[in-house]
Amino acid sequence: MPASVRPVRVLIVAGSDSGGGAGIQADIKTVTMLGGYAMTAVTALTAQNTEGVFGVMPVPPDFVARQMRLVLEDIGADVVKLGMLHDAGIIRTVAATIAELAPDLPLVVDPVMVAKGGASLLAEEAVAALRQGLMTARTVLTPNLPEAEVLLNRPIASVEAMMAAARELRDQGVGAVLLKGGHLEGPIVTDVLADGEGIELFTAERIDSRHTHGTGCTLASALSTGLAQGKGLRQAVMDARDYVRGAIAAAPGFGRGHGPLGHNWLLSREE
Repeated sequence: MPASVRPVRVLIVAGSDSGGGAGIQADIKTVTMLGGYAMTAVTALTAQNTEGVFGVMPVPPDFVARQMRLVLEDIGADVVKLGMLHDAGIIRTVAATIAELAPDLPLVVDPVMVAKGGASLLAEEAVAALRQGLMTARTVLTPNLPEAEVLLNRPIASVEAMMAAARELRDQGVGAVLLKGGHLEGPIVTDVLADGEGIELFTAERIDSRHTHGTGCTLASALSTGLAQGKGLRQAVMDARDYVRGAIAAAPGFGRGHGPLGHNWLLSREE
């Protein structure tokens, strides 16, 4: 990127991952590697590694709002990316702050509900608050299958069911839904995009790796950066998927469980 080109600004509102593979840490790495400027409002601290989440400490909602306000009033943003919001109080506060200070910005909502190891990261009462406050016409919703199943209260066990689910989620008022299909078994991974133009499937061969911690955070942040850079939704989705696949393939192999991605893989490609 030429020095004279100002990077796009991505405000990330999400939780911290002490293992560095997901959450705020993955978001910052992704936005930076793709040429953006990452800012953060931390919603929760987690004690975790590649084997699981062992503790969650929420940040008080008013302090989350203070982080957002100070960033937006001074630096500004081109897109807001939401990750782990943990509880209804934080969700309502974040929604109110966005409505006040960033009402016209694109909003990418990754509804982080369950960690890779199975730990719940979103309190049950928060699901209704999520629907009411953050599923707007400016929102691109990026759930994985377990998250979509929680939002719709039904199993999703096929690509056909994914298509129906994506349509139904979009009908709840969001601008677009990117439903990620990595949890379905099989050699091909299919993601489903539903927006005002209809349904589109994005497919690729599955990369056989246990090092997939943070793929959802990474995809949503890559998508956010692309949208902030002025890419159309479909192009931003394709570029984000390509970045995630490159990062999975370049995973450093750390940890005994679901290891982190190789977010810096683009550097080695440029050498």
